[in-house]
Amino acid sequence: MSERPKVRDDSVPALARGVRLRFDEARSAWVLLAPERVLMPDEIAVEILKRCDGKAAVSAIVDDLVRTFEADPAQVAGDVRNFLQDLADQGTVTL
Repeated sequence: MSERPKVRDDSVPALARGVRLRFDEARSAWVLLAPERVLMPDEIAVEILKRCDGKAAVSAIVDDLVRTFEADPAQVAGDVRNFLQDLADQGTVTL
């Protein structure tokens, strides 16, 4: 089994093929649809996922979240990297 890539500041995350983030009217919540899975991300996860467009690097995503939410840059950077690494390890996000 090959090891998945590690999330770095210059990684450019995108939702993997077949994975979609959408608002589910029936649940009144955002859902992450993946093959044979439906995940219900929390509000912070949704904000990160919305920025995983395959164009913005992790550092730009962190900077945008820090500005938007007036949050601690070190805390946001660690949380974003850990979250994206978990999703990359599951194959839900590509880097």
